[in-house]
Amino acid sequence: MNVSILIFEDNDQLRSSTVALLKSIEGFDVVGAFPNVLEANAIVKKLNPVVILMDISMPGKTGTDAVKEIRKVNTGVHIIMLTIFDNDQHVFEAICAGASGYLLKQHLAERLVSSILEVLNGGAPMSPSIAKLVMQSMQGSSKSKPKTDTYQLTVREKEILSSLSDGNSYKIIAYKLDIQIDTVRSHIRHIYEKLQVHSQTEAVAKAIQEKLV
Repeated sequence: MNVSILIFEDNDQLRSSTVALLKSIEGFDVVGAFPNVLEANAIVKKLNPVVILMDISMPGKTGTDAVKEIRKVNTGVHIIMLTIFDNDQHVFEAICAGASGYLLKQHLAERLVSSILEVLNGGAPMSPSIAKLVMQSMQGSSKSKPKTDTYQLTVREKEILSSLSDGNSYKIIAYKLDIQIDTVRSHIRHIYEKLQVHSQTEAVAKAIQEKLV
């Protein structure tokens, strides 16, 4: 089955070249490409993509705002932010909002395909500086820490969360636990729901912060 990809990018030339690049890759299917995110939620619901490529800065509504809205109704789609600067505060905000990672626009040609494959396998393309900011934000987000059993994680969910914290991809987790990768994804969706988070980074940060693993 092809990987369905949705693109939100206001630069016409970059949007067209990205569509052309992805269409040349076997196994990828571009289901839509739009210049803004004003109707992002409705578009995502209609097209149901597996991966979204999202420009951070767009007219009318930012990519970060769109991520927040999408995550309220869809926690499973992988969202890769497209940005010019990797130390931008907006990148940090987008990751905290639930983005799966980000990619510098100047590296699209050589790294786009590998970045998509990385998130599909449970990875989160992100620079150490942004990852550190996310961790610090999560650690300081709450002074009162709930008890470990508040979330009612199953033994299997704790195993998977622990493996995620070790930096393992979905594929490696499936191999180590001798289960199907779709089963891993199902467990992770349940983990996100129980922890009330929207991304792998948030889940790992919360797990470390509250000593769940």
